Amino acid sequence: MTDEGSDHKTRVTVLVALAANLVIAVAKAIGGLVAGSPALLSEAAHSVADSLNEVFLLAALRRSRRPADRRHPFGYGKERFFWSLLAAVGIFVMGGCFSFFQGFEALTSETEEELSGYVAGLIVLGVALLAEGASLVRALYQVRRQGGASAGLRDPALRTVVAEDGTAVLGVTLAMVGMALHMVTGQAVWEASASIAIGALLVYVAFRLGREARDQLIGEAADPESSGRICALLRAQPEIDSVEALFTMKTGLDTALVAARVDLVPGLDSERVEEVAVRIKRSIARTVPEADQIFLDVTDRPAREAAESPAATGERGGA
Repeated sequence: MTDEGSDHKTRVTVLVALAANLVIAVAKAIGGLVAGSPALLSEAAHSVADSLNEVFLLAALRRSRRPADRRHPFGYGKERFFWSLLAAVGIFVMGGCFSFFQGFEALTSETEEELSGYVAGLIVLGVALLAEGASLVRALYQVRRQGGASAGLRDPALRTVVAEDGTAVLGVTLAMVGMALHMVTGQAVWEASASIAIGALLVYVAFRLGREARDQLIGEAADPESSGRICALLRAQPEIDSVEALFTMKTGLDTALVAARVDLVPGLDSERVEEVAVRIKRSIARTVPEADQIFLDVTDRPAREAAESPAATGERGGA
């Protein structure tokens, strides 16, 4: 599947989640106000946060594909990670904190709610559960089409949608249980506990998503398999005496920077070094397609160190 094709499918998935969350947010808010239900209002805040996050993700999909320019020579791929970080912050602030507030307020409130309002609220949550479940199924289907969890969830936009929809399904379930127990027992503590549990769930999901986005923003290395293939290719070159260092960094969803410090065998002239460098770069690009920026640094060793190098002593290898 091409990168453009994956982005199109991800965009459709995000739009489906956005449409579902907007409708559900309005329904939950109305139901929560009518019933005076803290759990339902917490879920409304959750849906509002998810709707805003989907807008962030749509911006990420569009902006991350802009071509490199003079100001950003490595491209705009990390835009994807930045907007995903904002989405995580949105889940924490708008969803988690508001849910905690609603839960603690319900524990200290002594207002009485109408049973008919709670019945309407449960109906709203039932419809929301179906809508969130359908959105989650759509997202999981795309993850499967893109190679399963290990490959499909590399995309922070798709990963965020899956996390949001999965959390929404669990959150709606908690709200329904809390409201039902409140109706049966007459004890508001059940619903307040459900609201606090929803808040804790949202804070945990926000923390996980934010940590992953942070790692990618500050310069996460390419996956070990790709780094291993590059290192093996370098060490297999007859002109390379040793690989002194290999550095990789993800510059986008499917792009990476590769920088290697190598020591060449003694006796190569400058023209030969240039030919070798060009050939090695092309080999790396073929072996690891995401390596779109490749830099080779040839080290200079003192004569005594060169005499003791693996090539001079008849050994192969490298650090």
